[in-house]
Order: sequence, then structure tokens, then C-alpha cells
Amino acid sequence: MKILGLDTCGGTAACALTEDGTVLAEERFLTKKAHSQVILPMALAMLDKCGMTLEDVDLFAAVTGPGSYTGLRIGISTIQGICFANGSPCVGVSALESLAFNAAQQDRVTIASLMYARADLYYTAFFSCEGFEIERLTEDAILPAQKADELSAMYARTATVIAVGDTHRLLPEGSTPLPPHLNGRSAVSLCAAAARKAPIFPDKLLPDYLAVTQAEKELEGGTKK
Repeated sequence: MKILGLDTCGGTAACALTEDGTVLAEERFLTKKAHSQVILPMALAMLDKCGMTLEDVDLFAAVTGPGSYTGLRIGISTIQGICFANGSPCVGVSALESLAFNAAQQDRVTIASLMYARADLYYTAFFSCEGFEIERLTEDAILPAQKADELSAMYARTATVIAVGDTHRLLPEGSTPLPPHLNGRSAVSLCAAAARKAPIFPDKLLPDYLAVTQAEKELEGGTKK
């Protein structure tokens, strides 16, 4: 199965193409341009280098959150547009779950996935990796650094804890970071996670911000009708 994954949840635009677990191509770069300007041309150029088109792809994957609200909407709407046009299936993957698949080469460990949110808060989720299969231990959440430390210390009592993501900002108690080249978001890991999910129709592909958006705040405050 050929999977095309797009990750637009942060400053780095990334895409990857895999087939039955083999990486065929990957592109990523940090850009000051809007993701809407770069992500689809980048994906099309990547496919062209592989001698393929969008019609050759069996499954499309997008990061659904947490992350940049605008970035998430761009990635999701791009995948939706492709899938509506081609009648193709898609899946959504949590950015934290995608990060966890960076550590899938580890066995019998607990994985702490971390993304800096703001102030002292981190998007956080914990996963187990047993027999090189990733299983979720906690739901995605926004946690203070102290709470992330406490959870990591708890899991460290019974397993090795591997931390992945923004470990330069927070390395939870009792955890060890992945090497730098494995520690960032990866569209390849996104594809690996997507391969284990049931396909959905594109209208069901929705963002999961894990936080109240500015528009919602304004509505709650009565500043917008």
C-alpha cells in the first residue's frame, strides 16, 4: 500500500511517500512561506521524482493536531481536496502519535511525546512500544511541565522511558531523549502511524486543536455574533 503523508502542524513543511513500510521519498524544510504555498507543490514534485501521480497513492494521511491552527487546517484541507477529487481514502494522525513512531525501533519502552504549547505547558502523550508495536497509554493533553515529569517518573519505575519531540525545552524526569536526527517530526513516522489506522472519508478528517481557538474565545466573550 502506498501512503502519502503531509505534516503542516509546525514551521516545517514535510511530506513522505511509503510503500508497505518502505520509504520511497521524503521532503521537508523550514519555510517562512505559508504552508498553503508550498505543501502541495512539494508533494507533487516528490511524486514526480518517483514516477508517480496522486492517482497512484492508496492512502493519504494528515496530521490533525495538536499544532498550529492555520497549519493544521492547511494540511487537512489539502488532503480533503485530493481525496474528494480522486475518491481516495484518508486518515488523520495525532502529531504526538506520529512523534512516537520515531521511537518504534525501540522495544519494551515507554515513549513520552512532547510538543511545546506555551508558557509552562506542553502537549503530551505517553505510548508503549512492545514488540515494536506502538500502543497509546494516555490521550493527548496539555500538561504543565511538572505533571509531565510526574507521569514520566511513574512510567520509569517499570520501563525505560524514551522522550521524543521538544526535549530541548523539557526532558521529563527519568527519560532519555532520542538522538537529534530522530527527535523531530517526521512525515515518514506519520505514514507508519497511518498504516495502522482504518481509512475514513475526507469529510470526517477534522482538526483536534486541544485548546480553545481565538475565534471560540471571542464568541464566548461576546465580541462576535
